[in-house]
Amino acid sequence: MISFMYISPDRDQKIRSTLRECGKQAQQLAAKPFEVSEKGPNDYVTSIDRFLDEQLSAAFCTMFPEDGIITEENAASKAAYRANYQRLWCIDPLDGTEEFIRGKLHYAVMVGLLREGEPIAGWVYAPAFDRMYFGGKDWGLFQTVGDEIPQPIAIHKPPAPTAENCKIVLGDRDQKNYGRAIANIIPGAEFYSLGSFGLKVLEVIFGRAGLYLYLNGRVKVWDTAGPLALAKAAGLVCCDLQGQPLRWTPDVIVPDTLAHSQPIAIGWPDYIEPLLEKVQKAVG
Repeated sequence: MISFMYISPDRDQKIRSTLRECGKQAQQLAAKPFEVSEKGPNDYVTSIDRFLDEQLSAAFCTMFPEDGIITEENAASKAAYRANYQRLWCIDPLDGTEEFIRGKLHYAVMVGLLREGEPIAGWVYAPAFDRMYFGGKDWGLFQTVGDEIPQPIAIHKPPAPTAENCKIVLGDRDQKNYGRAIANIIPGAEFYSLGSFGLKVLEVIFGRAGLYLYLNGRVKVWDTAGPLALAKAAGLVCCDLQGQPLRWTPDVIVPDTLAHSQPIAIGWPDYIEPLLEKVQKAVG
């Protein structure tokens, strides 16, 4: 397996082992009582999120002392984001916290690397399945299961959407708010969801769906950097509902929360081209 640019094989191995260790810790801690609190309406955090956040922050500060690091549970992340680092590590210690709280399986530990505001590498680890997905620009896409040697990901492009087959990943909140309107304008639209943003993106990379829509305006830079580095490496289109490329620059990131102001569409060109304008009309 080749490395690329900034990530040597040794550093990639260290990143993967760090994420896997944290994921295993999450599983162990979930078997004991843990605290759950609400950061905002329907926005939950656990004591395990905070513990893993500290572990990952310390590890990446040691590995990459000259780079910027932002994490979901660190109040200093806003300042780090505004500091104009050339390379910025975006860490989500527990993506899919609600899924995790309910004892379900589709949560992940994620890291993404932004270089000059563009996602170039990502790692998504799903502890419940002991699977790691990683790669990026000019590198490729890989996965590991347990301690196995990394293997290239076999990307599966789905057939173009039809009135009989049009699978779209759409989160539960977005289904409630927009599902009926989208289904009315896209014949055959079939929605489903998983917990983690990153694992939803991987559904499209593996061709189990042709499109993932995120419309409720809550997703943050640490949610998107890693998964969309993988999506871009797979050849997916990552854009807003007007077809403009997704950006991680301050003009489209809400400063108080580091949330994306752009609605998000991630999909295969055969889905984006015929469906994007219809989705825009449905939710507009």
